[in-house]
Order: sequence, then structure tokens, then C-alpha cells
Amino acid sequence: MIQEPGRGRFTHVLFDVDGTLIDAVSNQRQVWAGWAQRYGLDGDEVYRVALRTRPVETFAEVAPGRDAQECLALLHELEDEDVRSGDYGAFDGAGELLRALPAGSWALVTSNYEHRVRGRFQRTGLPLPDVLVDAAAVDEGKPSPVPYLRAAELLGAAPEECLVIEDAPSGVRSGLAAGMTVWGVNTDVAVDGVHRHFPRLRDAVPHILAATAGPPRQHSALGQQAS
Repeated sequence: MIQEPGRGRFTHVLFDVDGTLIDAVSNQRQVWAGWAQRYGLDGDEVYRVALRTRPVETFAEVAPGRDAQECLALLHELEDEDVRSGDYGAFDGAGELLRALPAGSWALVTSNYEHRVRGRFQRTGLPLPDVLVDAAAVDEGKPSPVPYLRAAELLGAAPEECLVIEDAPSGVRSGLAAGMTVWGVNTDVAVDGVHRHFPRLRDAVPHILAATAGPPRQHSALGQQAS
């Protein structure tokens, strides 16, 4: 973990979705296993590659020569079916946390697509925010800083006013590159680069609420502390 910049309170919280608020790890593994089976590939190996690359890059590595659009269409078909019939739920504390945050103070930043997020939130009973930045909303996905910067822009917040909650290395890098404070959740070992680590989202809930309570952070004070 690295030192957290600018002690104080945050005005906005930006959440990753899968693995952070929604427990969909086994679903993702099953989706990739189904995809791999269609192409006669080893599901475990494909999933290991998919964890560290974007889908098109995964296809290029595990199925070179296959049509990328065909591969992507099959993946989307399997993912959409999982939203409709898959077995998953929200992490403990997710509903309590999201309902406690003031409207307009938080957003979702996901590498998934909005219709799937909405479907999962509806099935798990989680509230949806006004701002949702999905894969279709930006030209560059995580680990680029673009998704988190876009969310901050839509919320009218400066990067230093935003607290990012993530579980995956690519998302952590995205938040850090955007100049934001990043807390990691739902991993036994801290992801490299996070400012704080919580093994479970439930453990982080009181700290997130405490960090977003009270008056907004002052830019001048932040500048003095960082100098």
C-alpha cells in the first residue's frame, strides 16, 4: 500500500461493480468456461488470460486467427444470459452503503455494459446512481484513467475529491492514474498501489461513510499537504 494523499473528507465515491459491489466472480469464470468450450479451449487457462486483459486481447492470445467480432458476439451472448439466469448476489454491506450515500455523491465505473449492470442491480435490489460510466461510454477502458475521469466530470467533482473503491489491479491503476485516492476491497492481499485495503466490502463500509461525511475537502488544504 502507498501513502494516502491529502487527509480529509471526500465529496464523491466512485465504485467498480463486478467484484466490488456484485459478487460475480464465479459467474465470470463460468461465462469464460462456456466461451472456451465452444472453441475447444481450456476454460481455466482462458480465464487466467481474461483476468489480465480486455476481451479482444484475450481472443488474440488464446484463439489467434479467430474472428474477433465473432468471439465477442458469443461472449456477449453468454454474458447476457448470465444476467438473466445466473446465480449471484451483492456483497455484504453493499446495499447499506449505497443507500447511506447522498444522491449525486456517487457513481458506478465499470468495464461491463450498462444494461447488464442495471439487470444485476435490479435482481439484487441495489439502488442505481444517476451516473454510470460503462464500456460504451469511453474510448479507453481501465487501466486507462479515462473512465474514472469521465465519472468525476459528470459528477462535477475534481479528481482529488473522489474516493475510488476497487477490487482489481486494472481498476486500481485506472483510479491512481486519474489522480484519485483508491481503496481496495474483497481481496485477501492488498492490490499493488491501493492507499487502504479491506479484505471485505463490509469492513470498508464505516470507513467510506466516515470519509464522505461532513464538509467537502478544501483544495487549498490539499495543495498544502501534498507539498
